[in-house]
Amino acid sequence: MSTPRRRAPLAEQRRPRRGMRRLLTRLVLLLFVVAVVGAGVVGIRGLLHSFGGPECKATALGKSVTFDPSQTAYAATIDAVAEKRGLPARAATIAIATAIQESKLRNLAYGDRDSVGLFQQRPSQGWGTEKQILDPVYATNKFYDALVKIDGYEQMRITEIAQKVQKSAYPEAYAEHEQEGRLLASTLSGHSPGGLGCRLKDATDGKPAALRSALAAELGVTSSVKGTTLTARAGSERRAWSAGAYAVAKAEQFGATSVTVGSRTWTRTTGADGWSWQAARTPVGKDTVVVRFAGTG
Repeated sequence: MSTPRRRAPLAEQRRPRRGMRRLLTRLVLLLFVVAVVGAGVVGIRGLLHSFGGPECKATALGKSVTFDPSQTAYAATIDAVAEKRGLPARAATIAIATAIQESKLRNLAYGDRDSVGLFQQRPSQGWGTEKQILDPVYATNKFYDALVKIDGYEQMRITEIAQKVQKSAYPEAYAEHEQEGRLLASTLSGHSPGGLGCRLKDATDGKPAALRSALAAELGVTSSVKGTTLTARAGSERRAWSAGAYAVAKAEQFGATSVTVGSRTWTRTTGADGWSWQAARTPVGKDTVVVRFAGTG
């Protein structure tokens, strides 16, 4: 006769179930932590949006792209030099896309071998001295000098142009940034009026005279300064929008607090309004730009 199987005590029966619950709980917590970390890595720019981090947005053709103020200021220089030289918007698109690929729109003092600057040009390849190449205006002019020598560059694919101008080992990579370059060029050149806005912290020191010099040197637009106000008459509505976009892109650098072009005004703020241009309280002429600055110390 077989002996009846003894049932385990109740505590022993529950132990595996409790252990399983603990294991499941740990797995859920682990997945939660991974999700939070992932959101922090992938969504850091989204968090910056939420908390009003300094950033600039270019909107045109129903699409937008964002860069930090320093990157946007360099893009403004690249576009301004093209404008001053009388080059088409396509030239600025190509140059900005190239700088995004080469340096992320940073004026780097290092690079592959002896490459430096926005376009990672090499002194050993005849682009100039290291000091010259680290001057964004000089580097941009040298890029355009090479670009305009290419017959039909306006109709060519940017990958072809990159190969001819930059002698790139990875020309296909430039195509990834063509849309970003186009949006920045369109808004900075005034072809998409009011398309560029920057969300910035309060300015503490205005430099109207410095912006006046930069406008003349880079964009070829003359202006006058009275106190903390700069006034420029650009000669045409589109060119006024180009000068206005330039002033917004350089607002962090020069301490501008508002920019008015015609009947619209951009006002410096960390809120959502920093992206947009509103109806001006005091409109000016269609070809006129008025920039106001923080009080100078």
